[in-house]
Amino acid sequence: MNFIKQYKIPLLFAIASIALYINFGYGLERSDFIKLILFCTYLFYLSYYFIEKVKLNFWLLASLGIVSRLAFIAAIPNLSQDFYRFLWDGRLLLQGMSPYLFTPSSSTALGVTIEQSQQLIEGMGSLNASHFSNYPPINQLFFAIAALFTGKSILGSVVVLRVLIILADVGILYFGKKLLEKLNLPIKNIFWYFLNPFIIIELTGNLHFEGVMLFFFVWALYLLLKGKWLWAGVLIGISVSVKLIPLLFLPLFLKFFISKNTSAPFKTQSSSWATLVKFYSIIGLTVLITFLPFLSSEFIEHFSATIALWFQNFEFNASIYYVIRWIGFQIVGWNLIETVGKILPVLVLLFVLGIAFFRKNKTPQQLITAMLFAVSFYFLLSTTVHPWYIATPLLLSVFTKYKFPIVWSFVVMLSYSAYGKDGFNENLWLVALEYVVVIGVAVWEMYPFRHQNRFQRY
Repeated sequence: MNFIKQYKIPLLFAIASIALYINFGYGLERSDFIKLILFCTYLFYLSYYFIEKVKLNFWLLASLGIVSRLAFIAAIPNLSQDFYRFLWDGRLLLQGMSPYLFTPSSSTALGVTIEQSQQLIEGMGSLNASHFSNYPPINQLFFAIAALFTGKSILGSVVVLRVLIILADVGILYFGKKLLEKLNLPIKNIFWYFLNPFIIIELTGNLHFEGVMLFFFVWALYLLLKGKWLWAGVLIGISVSVKLIPLLFLPLFLKFFISKNTSAPFKTQSSSWATLVKFYSIIGLTVLITFLPFLSSEFIEHFSATIALWFQNFEFNASIYYVIRWIGFQIVGWNLIETVGKILPVLVLLFVLGIAFFRKNKTPQQLITAMLFAVSFYFLLSTTVHPWYIATPLLLSVFTKYKFPIVWSFVVMLSYSAYGKDGFNENLWLVALEYVVVIGVAVWEMYPFRHQNRFQRY
């Protein structure tokens, strides 16, 4: 009774928050942008209230995060249809067929029965159905688990995938807390991920697997700080095999391993070079082992071609690329995506190598901050930035002094204005607003460090 009296107002707000999540999951149409953005705004305010104003204890905040996720447990995702492809891939894999060798559109020629195949193909859309799968093998394993337990029910498969994603988020909460303790940072920081409405909606609600990838990655970072670099390498390899994005971070480990003053567990510079090579080898070997059951010349051709589509064919919610596209139309009169899509990844690689070689990534916070800069730059130059991609910079920011990804996790929801009742049509003014806000906050955060020669500190 004393507990209820003490937390009466926060408990009322918590009930309101959960009610909003239920309404979001079961009563919202993606085309209703005004309702969507109003719900997100109120939910973000409530998260800020719980984390910064009320300062509830760890277990109360954790419980609220779990209950908020469970509010979506039986909801069919309403902001993304990607899950239909997940279910198709999993059911195909369970039939002993590689999802990398057959497109859903060609399913009639497979000679196997995929439960509810027509409903899945219609749900994922003709564009998705016409391409080979680009989801790495460990991701496919989770799709197959859903097919194994509930292969004849779309809702049942959705529930299985959702439980897996919730468990991954709980793992992030656990290892994120431990990592914050080792870095002497406030424990409450982890709730900017775990209680963030963007994470709850995009990962738990819409079944995106960035959280599963990040679970393995943050676990790896924690083990690395404890000196268990071998198992950290294995977990990073598994993380890559869920989503490829951690490959971007591999060059950044260079100075963390070889510096004499590093907080990593290496005694001499000469032995650190050897350990770095072993670390990279373990990551590479783990990735190779996960891909091994699917390896063939056809797989390599299909997988690489599908990945290339994201750089040279697809465009959504981009920033710098949209400026380049506009310039291209003014100068040559057509879209330069095929050419620009080949150049931008090279610029990203050069940027990552630059901060790997010339930035002091010796301490854990310096390393994680370098990762944050790398992935943020990558998304700023990408031709396609779906909202759920921002989960990666958001989680990394929890372990740094930078908070612009928290702002990004809110304003990225403006991108859903593209899905109106009359079909897809991006509002470039709202896209511009999103990036002006994000870049503005990032520059404002970095400005004092740059002018006080403290840029290398974090």
